[in-house]
Amino acid sequence: MAPGPDKVAIAELTAKDTGARVASVPQLVANNVSVLQQMSGQLHEADEMTVEDIVAAQALLLGDLDNSGLREKQNWIGGSSYSPLEAEFVPPPPERVTELMDDLVDYLNGATHGAVIQAAMVHAQFETIHPFADGNGRVGRALIHAVLQRRGLVDSPVLPISMILGTWSDRYVHGLTRFRDTTPDSTGVLEWIDIFVQATAEAADHAQRMAGELESLRQEWRERVADHRRQQGKTRGLRTDSMGWKILENLPDHPLLTGPVAAEVFGTSRTSAGKALESLVEAGVLRKKSIDRGVTGYLADEVFDLITIAERRLASTRFDTAVAPPTARAVPELPDR
Repeated sequence: MAPGPDKVAIAELTAKDTGARVASVPQLVANNVSVLQQMSGQLHEADEMTVEDIVAAQALLLGDLDNSGLREKQNWIGGSSYSPLEAEFVPPPPERVTELMDDLVDYLNGATHGAVIQAAMVHAQFETIHPFADGNGRVGRALIHAVLQRRGLVDSPVLPISMILGTWSDRYVHGLTRFRDTTPDSTGVLEWIDIFVQATAEAADHAQRMAGELESLRQEWRERVADHRRQQGKTRGLRTDSMGWKILENLPDHPLLTGPVAAEVFGTSRTSAGKALESLVEAGVLRKKSIDRGVTGYLADEVFDLITIAERRLASTRFDTAVAPPTARAVPELPDR
């Protein structure tokens, strides 16, 4: 069972607020998510991506400079760890990795194809080269989002394309295998692109659904706050320039806050942030929780519930847990609130 998104967020925020590092599954997941976001941002913001940028991203992901970098030994996928004889796939030999990565980066920096096709080609070619001893899958997934952001298709890594491909694991492996088919007149590349485009369309549908659910939740919060203010005898609604409004409107992006973190994020004093957070607790929008010694967190539980439900839905082979249970990977338990 995977840790719930609220536990992951608590682990990440606790480290941010107190500097603590807890050796736990939620903390490890939080660290990984944080690094992937940072890595995606660095790859996206580079004026012209280089092989060194991708190697730096892998080092950031592993947190181990000594064991990062292009591989110098043959590796393979599947089969025995001692021999590639029964491997599912054997990547190119290490002496070819540098030139293949140079070629990949040249293609990545261009615009020969549309953004989605380019992302499909970059991901498949990167996974085919398998340039690292460790971290290939995670870096390969980050490259999908880097391409889409660099080409202006999205502003942030919001499309769960890699989660769709993970759920379509058999189709994903089949697509990569067909991509690598070098026989004359092979349609393997087109088959892979078709699978990737379908996954992107599915991911866009899920992202749009999630955005709609979050906007409905935001509207419900506004009504709760308005009702609470009326019960207090206040005739005016929450001002749109108030700290409470700013926090309320941005809760989908920051569903867990502390006073100091809110003050930093929204550019205000800790006192002002604390008062706004407390008012949202009184209105039934946030829940207070002690998340570390001397640290009080304010959680938008309903956001975490939506994330949990979406994560479970994305792990269903039918993308509907009422039709098929989540089986593609470990997922959090259903919220019991």
